[in-house]
Amino acid sequence: MYYKLIRHTPEGKAVHGKLYRTSHYINKRTGLLVERLHYICDTLENADYLVPALIYRVAVTQSPRFKRPLPILQQVPGRTGIRVHRGTLPEHSKGCILVSADKEQLLTNYNKNLVKINFYA
Repeated sequence: MYYKLIRHTPEGKAVHGKLYRTSHYINKRTGLLVERLHYICDTLENADYLVPALIYRVAVTQSPRFKRPLPILQQVPGRTGIRVHRGTLPEHSKGCILVSADKEQLLTNYNKNLVKINFYA
């Protein structure tokens, strides 16, 4: 299972995006692999601290800062502690991906098997 984050053009410090769960199937007529996107939630990032648009492994671990389990991006070049957590302003992030509180809980509970997030700038 993969998750894809599609970022929009920055508006000041705010970079809005949409997070999708992907599924794949083979088109019987063409024989090509087709990707389907299933919308999960809107995201917000701080334009000053964007992580590179790459593919990352993601795990759910206890956050020392937030004192609760949260998804964390692994092996971000030159960075550590990049998580998916709740927030409403770009200033709430120094590289993390912000989501609403209810979606944070969903992603933390549901995605124990979260494998990768694709970032597309």
